[in-house]
Amino acid sequence: MPGDPQRLIEAAYADRSKLDEETKSAVRTVVDQLDRGERRVAEKLAGGWTTHAWIKQAILLYFEIADMQVMEVGPFEYFDKIPLKKNLHAAGVRVVPPGTIRYGAHVERGAVIMPGYVNIGAYVGAGTMVDTWATVGSCAQIGRNVHLSGGVGIGGVLEPPQASPVIVEDGAFIGSRCIVVEGVHIGEQAVIGAGVVLTASTPILDVTGKQEIMLKGAVPPRSVVVPGTRPKEFPAGTYNLPCALIIGQRQASTDLKTSLNETLRRFALPV
Repeated sequence: MPGDPQRLIEAAYADRSKLDEETKSAVRTVVDQLDRGERRVAEKLAGGWTTHAWIKQAILLYFEIADMQVMEVGPFEYFDKIPLKKNLHAAGVRVVPPGTIRYGAHVERGAVIMPGYVNIGAYVGAGTMVDTWATVGSCAQIGRNVHLSGGVGIGGVLEPPQASPVIVEDGAFIGSRCIVVEGVHIGEQAVIGAGVVLTASTPILDVTGKQEIMLKGAVPPRSVVVPGTRPKEFPAGTYNLPCALIIGQRQASTDLKTSLNETLRRFALPV
């Protein structure tokens, strides 16, 4: 139908000659809706998580139509296309200097951003802590009451538009210096120990039973995960490659913070 933003954006993404003023207006509107939380790049529906490729296309087109500009924040000067998020006080979002939320990301009321970074298209739920030097990449979906510990790297997934972003579900704990990229899905209340690296191809080995069970791309809810290695044969010899080990389950509790502390002590996990 005329003026339908999805139709306009998909057409312009396929053919830049169709990036007319009506489409540019649609792109700006969609990014503004992302900023206010009225749209999401990915959302959890009845059948699971769905990625809206056309909204990613809108973000990519926004980079094309936005103008470079000088932005001054106190003594700091920046030169970029995307401004910083505003009206944090009204939104009820605490941002500790020099923490940064880029316009086009949505952070729910009650979240705390320490000196970390939240990129365009991302969504961060209420009660979540983005700790010092943690980064939330483009389009990543972070649930409520999540703790991203110091130095955590949540990767951005903008291209290809149909690719799923990184998803961290409600109540998960991601330990210091973890890396989660390439659309990996962390289940609710999972505990990821310090230094775990999770990519789409990282073997995630459940070693709690008599035989290991290999997963890739997803950590089941309430799993307790630590870094590990496994041997692989090469012509030059046998070498240990990184993997992730599921070594237990977080115990169900109505007091999630108490449950988390007990889990960290029980499995002697560094954070």
